[in-house]
Amino acid sequence: MAKRSFLILYGLGGSGPDHWQTWLSHELLERDETVYYPEFPEKDQPQRKDWMETLDQVTAGIPEEEEVTVIAHSLACILWFHYVCSAPRRTMKQAILVSPVSPATDFAEVASFFPIPANLEEVVSGAERTVFIHSSADPFCSVEDAVPYMKLGLPNLILPNSGHINVESGHGPWPMMLELCLRNSVILP
Repeated sequence: MAKRSFLILYGLGGSGPDHWQTWLSHELLERDETVYYPEFPEKDQPQRKDWMETLDQVTAGIPEEEEVTVIAHSLACILWFHYVCSAPRRTMKQAILVSPVSPATDFAEVASFFPIPANLEEVVSGAERTVFIHSSADPFCSVEDAVPYMKLGLPNLILPNSGHINVESGHGPWPMMLELCLRNSVILP
């Protein structure tokens, strides 16, 4: 059986110690799983080029025999789109994309990540299985703004009134995410 590993990618500002991604990293490590949780440069004023270089370095260091699950949150979903759509890449085992920000985002801090790739449909090829998790009340991506992501034909789960699925919306420990990671399937409950 192939060894599995987890690549956790945070968004603008990082995830911090109370965020579900940090909790998830600890939970996976306690179960002797392999976790890659890179630190991106200038996380409060990110530049796509720099974050892409970091992501390239991290993925280049992951052994080919590892079956990688990517868990991206917020701006990291947009990073993942650019990564997958920019050149032929290694196909990951699965990708769980949580709270991608709106394709119409116009925050100056993240301007270098936009527009999203015109060939967004290539996101489908980034992993054998991909799922989007949205919130019905995400202040950074309304359900209407998420339509381009939903049109990719990948599974989409919309959590009711869950904000941006971060600490501010009550997402520290998140057992459902741990279960999605450990069951080796992104088939939703």
